[in-house]
This record gives sequence, C-alpha cells and structure tokens, in this order.
Amino acid sequence: MTIPCAAPALGAHLRTQGGVDGVHFSVWAPDAHGVEVCLFEPGAPAEHRRVALQPAGDGVWAAFVPGVSAGQLYGLRASGPWLPEAGHRFNPAHLLLDPWALALVGDTERLALQTGHACADPLHPTQAWGEHQPDPTDNAAHMPRCVVVDAQAELAAGLAIAPRPAIAADRVVIYEAHVKALTRLHPEVPESERGTYAALTHPAVVQHLQRLGITTVCLLPVHQHISERHLIERALSNHWGYNTLSAFAPEPAYAAARTDDTTAVRAEFRHMVDTLHRAGIEVVLDVVFNHTAESDLDGPTLSWRGLGQNRWYAMGDHGVPHNFSGTGNSLAMSEPRVQQWVLDSLRWWVQAFGVDGFRFDLAVSLGRDAALGHAFNPRGALLSAMAHDPVLRSVRLIAEPWDIGPDGYHVGGFEAGWLEWNDRFRDGVRAFWLGHQGTRGELATRVCASGDFFNQRARLPTASVNMVTAHDGFNLADLTAYQHKHNAANGEDNRDGHSHNLSANGGVEGATDDPVVLHHRGLWRRALLATLFCAQGTPQLLAGDEIGHSQHGNNNSYCQDNATTWLDWAGADTELADFVAGLAALRSHHPGLRHARWFSGEGNPSNASPDILWLDTDGQALRPEAWQADDRRTLTALVTVGEGNAPPSERLLLVWHADQGPCTLPLPPGGWGVLLDSARATVAADGQASDTVTDQLTLQEAGVRVLVQSLHGSLDPRASPP
Repeated sequence: MTIPCAAPALGAHLRTQGGVDGVHFSVWAPDAHGVEVCLFEPGAPAEHRRVALQPAGDGVWAAFVPGVSAGQLYGLRASGPWLPEAGHRFNPAHLLLDPWALALVGDTERLALQTGHACADPLHPTQAWGEHQPDPTDNAAHMPRCVVVDAQAELAAGLAIAPRPAIAADRVVIYEAHVKALTRLHPEVPESERGTYAALTHPAVVQHLQRLGITTVCLLPVHQHISERHLIERALSNHWGYNTLSAFAPEPAYAAARTDDTTAVRAEFRHMVDTLHRAGIEVVLDVVFNHTAESDLDGPTLSWRGLGQNRWYAMGDHGVPHNFSGTGNSLAMSEPRVQQWVLDSLRWWVQAFGVDGFRFDLAVSLGRDAALGHAFNPRGALLSAMAHDPVLRSVRLIAEPWDIGPDGYHVGGFEAGWLEWNDRFRDGVRAFWLGHQGTRGELATRVCASGDFFNQRARLPTASVNMVTAHDGFNLADLTAYQHKHNAANGEDNRDGHSHNLSANGGVEGATDDPVVLHHRGLWRRALLATLFCAQGTPQLLAGDEIGHSQHGNNNSYCQDNATTWLDWAGADTELADFVAGLAALRSHHPGLRHARWFSGEGNPSNASPDILWLDTDGQALRPEAWQADDRRTLTALVTVGEGNAPPSERLLLVWHADQGPCTLPLPPGGWGVLLDSARATVAADGQASDTVTDQLTLQEAGVRVLVQSLHGSLDPRASPP
C-alpha cells in the first residue's frame, strides 16, 4: 500500500486562499492570551511586520498571511501569565521558534544563554526559580529565524530517493557513527567535505561500510541542536548532539553546503541517504524526544517553554518540570499535541528524507504515562501510535530501554516489533573476557539473545541489539587499555562518565609499547568482536572499533569535538579491520550464527539433532551445577540449524575460551573445519574452512573458535554429539 505523503498540520505552510497565494501559520499554545507571527527580512535585527493569530479551536492560534512565500523568515511571540510557581512563563518580549518549523537559520552558538527571565549572568545563575521575573529586553537580534519551506516540494524530493534496501531481520548489522567524527580526518575524502553528510557518499567511506558487512548505519543525532550553558562556559560544545533545537531540520554544521542555505543542506542529506540506499545500506537516526534544549528553569526559553511550559513538559510541584532525562526537563508524552509533534517529526524524516528507522534516546521517557504517575507503560499512547502508524510501522524502531527516572530500567520491556539496546549483553561479555567474574551461564544466555529478557510477548532473538561498546562509555581500544576513566578534558574534574566499566588494561594504564601487554589487548579485542558477531541477536559495531581508534581513556566524549572523537584513519589498524570484515562475512555465510528463532535445545521435524547443545571441557553435556562456576571460563556450543525453515546442511561448534593457559577439548566425531580462531586472527571470510581437525582441539590462548562440519543434507548418526 502506498501511503500518501502529508506535511505536518501545524507550523507554516504554503496555501492559496481565495485565489491569493500566501502562508498559513498555526501555533499550539492553549494557555496563551495571544500569539503573533513576526516576519523578518534577511539580516534584519528586528521584525518588519507582526501578524496577530486568531483562536482556531483546540488551543491552536492561526492566520493566513497573503503575499508571503517560501523562504520567508519568521518567529513567534506569545503573551500570557507569568506565574513561575504555577508553571506559566509567557514573555512576549522574547522571540520564540516554531516547534513545527521545517528549517532554521541564524547563529545558535550561544543560544543557551537566551533566558526568558531576567538574569544578570546566565552562565552563573543564583536566583531561586520561583522568584524569576520576565526579562523585558527584546532578544530578536540574538535569535535564529524559522524559515517557511515548501513542504510539498520537499516531500516530492523524498519520493525520488532510492528505495529502502530489503534486509532480513537476521542479517542486520548496525554501525553506530557520528557524521562529523566518522570522516573529519579521512584522508581520501576531499578536505571541503570531511565531517559532512556529503562525506558519507564518498566511495572510500561507502566501500569501507560494505566491506564490514554493514547493513544499517545509525547516526548520532542529526536534528539541529545547540550546546548547553555549562559547555559554553568551558569553551566546549555538545559534540554528540543530544540537545535538540529543531526536530525537523538537519544539523547544518554537518553539511558541506553553506549553513544558511537550508535547501542545499536538505538536498545534501537526501543525497547521503540515496547513496547509501543504492549501496544496500539503511540509514537510522538517533533521535532525542525525552527532553528539549531548554534545560532546567535556569536554561533558555527558546520555543516550547515560551508557548506553554505546562503543556509541553511533564510537570512536578511548584512549576518545575520533571527530570527523567537528567538534562533538566522531560517532555509530556501523555499530551496528545506533544505526541503529534513527535509523530509529525518522525514521518517527516521518513517521507521527506527517506530514512529507514530511529533509535530513541532514553526511550522509557516516551512511555511514561501521566495517568499512571509517570510510570512506564509499553503500550502507552505514543509508543502504540508509532508501532501502528501507517508510515512508521514499516521502519526500524530501536529503543534505549531506560532513563534515569524512578523505575527507569526496562530492558526487554518493549512490545513486539521493537528492537532494544541490550546492556546485559555488553556487561556479561565484558565480564567473561576481561576477568570480572563472568560465568559461563551468563555468557551462554547473552550470546543466545538474552532470552531471559526478550523471549516473551512473541518477540524474536533479533529484538536484542547486542553491543560491546557504544558512543557512551569506553570504545573498544580503551576498554582493553584503561582500568579507569580519564575525563579531565571535559572540565568536571573526572566526575562525569561511568566508573563501572568492566574494563582491563593488561598491566599498564593507557598507551604502551610493551609487546606482551599489546598482545593480550589484541587477544581481548578480537575475542570481544568475535563474540559480538557470533552471537544470536542483532550486532551493533561502534564506528572506529574496527580500526583501533582510541579516545585516550575518555568514556564520556560528548563534548570533545576534536581528535579525541574524530576517527584516526591515518593510524588505522588495518589488520583489525580485515578481521572485522571477515567476522561479518562469516556471520552472513552461516545461519547458525544468526538464527532467527529461539533455541529450544531440542530437535524438530526438519532436524533430528538438538538445535543447540552445550558441552563442557570433557566433551560431555554441561551439568547444571557447572553453569555458574566462576572458576571455569571455557564454554562450547554445538549448533545445528538451517537457513530459515530449511533442514540444516552443517553444524557449528563454537568455543569461547577465556581461561588462562592452554586447554584441549575432545571433539564430536567426524572431521571439523576451522572457520574462526580469534587468538590467531584468522577467519574464513568466504565461509570455507581453512584447516581440518579431528578428535580434539587444542587452545593455546584465549579466544573464540568456530568449527564447521558438513551434514550433506542429513544428519549422520555417527556424528551425533556424545
């Protein structure tokens, strides 16, 4: 079914009324006493015209303004009560941005200082929130402008983007990347394009992604965003971008085009999506709807707060917003108009820009239900609307299944159709390999897609997004080189960032040229990567992990827009990149590494052998009491499954060996070909085994091994496991 494209109902839209062309403005501000649209000439510090909007019902103010066309610059002013203790903070002296604006222009570098209340020093506020008074100063000269956009032309351009690649759920491999950091130092990308949307279309970048077997690029936030006041004070910036200013406009700083040419910025973004689609790669956006850029009550009044704080935000006592996000505010996800804003934004990115899905930051906040005391409801109105929306139900929806509010941890708690970040996989795998008392039972559960969390409500193993690292925390190089975080450059005396990292350094903290330490770090890195790619579920690789990029121990690099986060292509570990490419190819070739159904431990009509059998180091089935023994760190799984519903043509033997010292394992009868030995950095990228072993497998060093045995269409009973 073809879904007709439709522009958001609110905002500024080109119309013809009574034979006259113009723009229809509509603004939701139910508690306001009046709303005006201010029209600006380019470069002018003040508006040249104000138009009073009229009540149009349901809290909407609207008016048709003849003679106005695409490209017109505008802003809003809203009048109403100033009652901080009751949550009302209307101030018509301050220009506001339209939440539904499709584009913005203007300087935003110090926008976090535009408070709606009088404040002598916004960088160092001291006044109690309840004592705030409205700032009478007109701030239009310091605010960006909204831009009237021809929405229908944008939607038509979206239809011209190459179709979304058809990728089966069990073949998805996600690559989490930052637009700027990925290519800012890439030597093959022209200097003028490095760090931009255009850079992601460069053949060297696209070919790198293809070689890694990446099916889905997940981009850190590309909504237009700003930096918080504490970063401005430290001469830093919000590099990651989790501080949304516009939910409809691509971040212009990531464009090779001029930042004030919003049409060119949008076209460049579309070209990026189109190019990746043609290369067989999906584009998923990390989006932030749990909070806005207005921070706490000492923060700026830019849009939502000035149009009706009590409506846009989940409010607590004394006119103070709840803070489930840790940023100072939380959006009111039980409010229908706020839900509409989120849905309109998501549809816009799908229909106008061709994106293929979304990863929702702190997604539990999206399901907090005011009627339940702001408890999480996985079937809440917004989450249900996303899952059933005719545009959104066909795209990938990925949840970060927690926030920092009460009862905020809900891994496995979302409904069928959602994918979720799985931090239990991250922690269990790290603990097993890096010496933090990880047990074989924990590892087995995690590499089988964490059925203790996800095998419910008709969900599939692919719902678990497995990761060893992510943008938040140590990357792989630092996970295996630093025992402690080193975040002094963030300006918070190393207080920020997680301290519980389950990391190891091999005996030396940080950089070293000690060959023994480097050897052990290499073993760990390859074992962690192999565990990721050989686990059931959906693997997610952090950009830079494949080339050994280090952030020098910084595990909270959100404000480091510099060589800390910019991938070091000149110093790339090409052998590690080759190894990762081989892992991805191995996963693609062998269905036993990406089974789309839950293992049962039993046979089925197409397979008389158990789909999985766990073996101990003596070759016998693992006994129940042995699962949780923390003194044994070698585990073997015999996997016999076919592609989809087809009978198996092979069986795999997977071995995870983290014990110190060598180990010899008896093998099930028959010849076995070696597909993967992470200790030796060998992987059969073409799916064809290199060496053949029988009887036993000797493990000299820690690592992951995968062996294969052909069944030639039927299971040979002589090759049955003991």
